[in-house]
Amino acid sequence: MANLGELASLAAIVVLAEVAILSSFAAAQLRPDYYAGVCPDLEGIVRDSVKRSMAKSPISAPATLRLFFHDCAVMGCDASVMIVSPTGDDYSLKPEGFQTILDAKAAVDSDPQCRYKVSCADIIALAARESVFQSGGPNYTVELGRYDGKISTTNNVTLPHGDDNLDSLNAFFSTLGLSQTDMIALSGAHTLGAADCSFFQHRTRGKDPSMNPSFDAQLQGTCSKQNFAFLDEVTPVGFDNLYFQHLQNGRGLLGSDQVLYTDERSRGTVDYYASNQGIFFYDFSVAMTKLGRVGVKTAADGEIRRDCRYPN
Repeated sequence: MANLGELASLAAIVVLAEVAILSSFAAAQLRPDYYAGVCPDLEGIVRDSVKRSMAKSPISAPATLRLFFHDCAVMGCDASVMIVSPTGDDYSLKPEGFQTILDAKAAVDSDPQCRYKVSCADIIALAARESVFQSGGPNYTVELGRYDGKISTTNNVTLPHGDDNLDSLNAFFSTLGLSQTDMIALSGAHTLGAADCSFFQHRTRGKDPSMNPSFDAQLQGTCSKQNFAFLDEVTPVGFDNLYFQHLQNGRGLLGSDQVLYTDERSRGTVDYYASNQGIFFYDFSVAMTKLGRVGVKTAADGEIRRDCRYPN
């Protein structure tokens, strides 16, 4: 007869199997032409709206891309990150990302064919792709058919930290079903945008030997004048592979960026992407597609929100 410990382990395996089956079932509903019959101009509407947002603010693209990651990584790709929190906690995300989604949602709903038929979660996924593509990155296919979640939480939110080592990064991304290669490719999103000095200043003044001394001095000067620095100082609003080239030269802004090169287990992938932008673009597209399948909701446990900020 099995003991209590064995029974508990068996129960845990069964629960994990059920979760995996439900997740796979939800992800199976995703397809690029999901809205072809109800909102045939969806991608064009979102593309034009994101273009307008990017023209208004250079922060729009990186903020929208971060929004997609935070949404999928916390409660699954269900637009729960958009729900207004009573505490005002937005995980330090920039308002330009939220506004980009709200504007795209308004544009979609202004089309009578599309009104209240497209989920906020799918609009986030499309807007993230457009933010990448319109910044010079790959124009990958986006799978659609997500439903919006009905709740949001600020409790027990776990996300990668700017000082995580390779093991911590791999452990986190493995919970999303992503590999080390996926993680490194997605880290390439740091070719866009900036980080507040508080996230990296503790590495300066010689405290982190992996940081290039000239970069160290440069950051000290930057943070004495403003409270942020660009993640890719050369092309901060261009999506390219320079991020990986910076890591080769000890010019990664965050510790979790630079560790991808200092750790020999991931250095080869960094070198590969640094020398071949096409391979980086391909792997990034694959990783974004896999990320977009995490925690997908169905009609049974989700809805199509009329206002992305509030459950119906």
